Amino acid sequence: MTAPPRPSLLGPSLPPFYCPLERDRVHPEAKQVEARAVEWLDSFGLYPDPVERAWGLATHSADFSSRIIPEGDPEALLLFTEWNYWANAVDDWQDSGSPEVGTGAVVEHGVRLLRTVEDPGAAVLPEGPMTRALLDLVHRTHALLTPYELRRFTEGTRDWLLGAAWRAARAESGGMPGLNDFVAMGPLANGTRFSMTWSAVARGERLPADLLCSPAVMALTDAAGFVVSADNDLFSYDKDDHLEPREINLVNVLAHRERCSPEEAVPLAVALRDRVMGLFLRLRERIEERADDRLDAHVRALCHYVAGSIAWQTRAPRYASPRNRNALPRAEARFEIRYSDAPTQDGTEPPAGLPALASWWRPLDG
Repeated sequence: MTAPPRPSLLGPSLPPFYCPLERDRVHPEAKQVEARAVEWLDSFGLYPDPVERAWGLATHSADFSSRIIPEGDPEALLLFTEWNYWANAVDDWQDSGSPEVGTGAVVEHGVRLLRTVEDPGAAVLPEGPMTRALLDLVHRTHALLTPYELRRFTEGTRDWLLGAAWRAARAESGGMPGLNDFVAMGPLANGTRFSMTWSAVARGERLPADLLCSPAVMALTDAAGFVVSADNDLFSYDKDDHLEPREINLVNVLAHRERCSPEEAVPLAVALRDRVMGLFLRLRERIEERADDRLDAHVRALCHYVAGSIAWQTRAPRYASPRNRNALPRAEARFEIRYSDAPTQDGTEPPAGLPALASWWRPLDG
C-alpha cells in the first residue's frame, strides 16, 4: 500500500488570496508557444534524462509566461518562456541542497552568467547543454531588444542573481535573517524586473526612463514583486520543507522571529502580504489618475503579473506535487485555492518596524 503524502507544515490548505484584480487571462497563443518552447528545450538536450525532463516541464513555465503576458508579440513571449524554463533549471540547482551548491558556487555561477548576458562572447561558462542553450537565448535577446531594453533586462537578471546569492549565504550561515533584511533583499530572487522587461517588449511598451524610474512607479513595481514573492513562498513551501537548515522564505523568517510553527506563521505572512497588496491598489489608483495610455498599459501589466502568478502556481505540478513527495510530477495535481474580497487586516499605514518597506508608501503623500 502506498503511504499517504507527507502533510504540509502550513496546514491542510492554503489561506485565501486577496487579489481584486482581473484573473484568468491567458495569451491566445499559449499552447503554440508551449509546444515550440519544449521543442527548443529538447533540441539542446537541456535535461539529462526523462525524469529531469518531467520535472523541468512541471514548472509550467509556458503557463506562467502566458498568464503574466496575456497579450502581445508571440515571438517575444516565446523567448521569455524559454528563458523561464532555463532559469528554473538554474533555480532547481541552487535549491537542490547538494553539498557542492554552496554560496561560493552560486556566486561564481551568477557572476559568469551575468557577464555572459552582457557579453555572449566572453567565454566564461563551461561547455555543456546549459551553456549552449544560454548562448542561444542571449544572442536572440541581443538581436530583439533595444539597448535600453537590454539594460533593463540585465538589471533584472542581476536582481535575480543577487537575491539568490544572498539567500544561499544566509542558508549557509545557518541563521535565519531578520524580517526587515528579508523584505529588503529576499524578493530580489523573484526577478520582477526580469519578467516585466519581457512584458514591455512583447507589448511594444516605450515608457520614458524618467517615468519608468519615478518613485511612484518604482514603488508600485516593488510592491507587486513583494506580493508575488510572498505568494510563491506559500505555494512553494512544501517543495523545500525537507531542507536543513530551513529554506529562507517569509513563513520561516516569521516563524523564527515569533518562535512559532510554520502553520502559526502563515496568518502573519498573509497579513503583511495583504498590507502591501493594499498599498499596490492605492498606488495604482493614484497613478492612474494622471496616467496616459502608455502608463495605463504598464500598470495593467503589473496587475497581470500579480494575478497571473497566482493562477499559474495553482496549477503547476512543481508546487502542487513537489519532488520531495513524488517520484514524478502528477499532471492533474493542483491547489484548491480561494480568493478573498477583503484583506485580512485593515491597516493602511506602513508596517511598524520595517523601514525597508516604508519608502513604498511615500508616493501616496506626494
